[in-house]
Amino acid sequence: MRRYTALLLTCALALPAACAESPSKDTADNAAPPASAASPSASPTNGKLNVYADAAANHLRADVKADKALVYVPNTQSDDVDVIDPVTYKVVDHFYGGAEPQHVVPSYDMRTLYVTSSRVPGGSVLPIDPRTGKPGKIIPVQDVYNLYFTPGGQYAWVVAEAYQRIDFYDPKSWKLVKSASFPQCEGINHMDFTVDGKLALASCEFANRMVVIDVATGKLVRDLPLDVVPEGMPQDTRLLPDGSAFFTADMHANGVYVFDAQANRRTGFIPTGQGAHGIYFSRDGKRAFVSNRDEGSISVLDVATRKPITKWRIPGGGSPDMGGVSADGKTLWLAGRYHSEVYAIDVNTGQLRARIPVGSGPHGLLIWPQPGQYSLGHTGNIR
Repeated sequence: MRRYTALLLTCALALPAACAESPSKDTADNAAPPASAASPSASPTNGKLNVYADAAANHLRADVKADKALVYVPNTQSDDVDVIDPVTYKVVDHFYGGAEPQHVVPSYDMRTLYVTSSRVPGGSVLPIDPRTGKPGKIIPVQDVYNLYFTPGGQYAWVVAEAYQRIDFYDPKSWKLVKSASFPQCEGINHMDFTVDGKLALASCEFANRMVVIDVATGKLVRDLPLDVVPEGMPQDTRLLPDGSAFFTADMHANGVYVFDAQANRRTGFIPTGQGAHGIYFSRDGKRAFVSNRDEGSISVLDVATRKPITKWRIPGGGSPDMGGVSADGKTLWLAGRYHSEVYAIDVNTGQLRARIPVGSGPHGLLIWPQPGQYSLGHTGNIR
């Protein structure tokens, strides 16, 4: 909520140009882009659909395999990025990440990594060369709280959380193509796409609801109010490996909502722990790891049965947030949001392998390289 307060104060202090209205819904609709390229098909595994089959352990593309093995940690409060060697667990580099860096996101073709920054009324993307781990020149882009790529890679979707917009950008030139506004979706935030790539399900962090978006046009298809608690805070949203459902973690409901494959309705809810936040799948697609930020734990769910298997607690407490699973599938890397640290956790035993001090407010870290053929964004939503 501090970001919204800052925006209001900025507007009140006679900076109207910085707070200009985003394009109206009518304008956005009239400027609708052509439909996205067809989504790459999901791969079958043992006769069953697995949208992450190409992201199995060590299935690295030849060009990605040559990238430097590093963990990139954006620190929202200290405005910098720490770079960790995943073998030695040491910080080996450090650079400015933009004003309020939030996530490190692989491009659709996985040949550039972007640090997204969102301090309004500004914002930026900072490209990183994954071959060297070195940053390039900051590109001004407003309020890049989160970043996704439409299936087929036609557009970069900048999730402008403070302005309740999704901005369509050309991912090569970073020129704005159009904007779609979602006034009912305060705190528009995390999302994922249906198997066919035609719809996106996005969480509204401060509105206790989800919105379903037509990917080609950016139009609202429907919204889904949430009902487990009266003031929910939905977060990370991921399509299950078999494409049959979506999971959405909710920090106030302390668990994971389940939605059907086309995001028509809620079909279930799985309690996990206080402050349920991030969702990550094991490399074989059989387990889901849910970071419970407010209780310092990770819940392990059976994807097939959608039931909890176990819970791992970080020794001495912590605040596990966003991250990802290593390419070999052995380590879960998570930022410790309120503890200025990063956790490396054994995915088989839950043992804490390392606790690494970093800057202030670490958020959407990226472990790289990652298996898969293309990136849909966030901290490694790769298929």
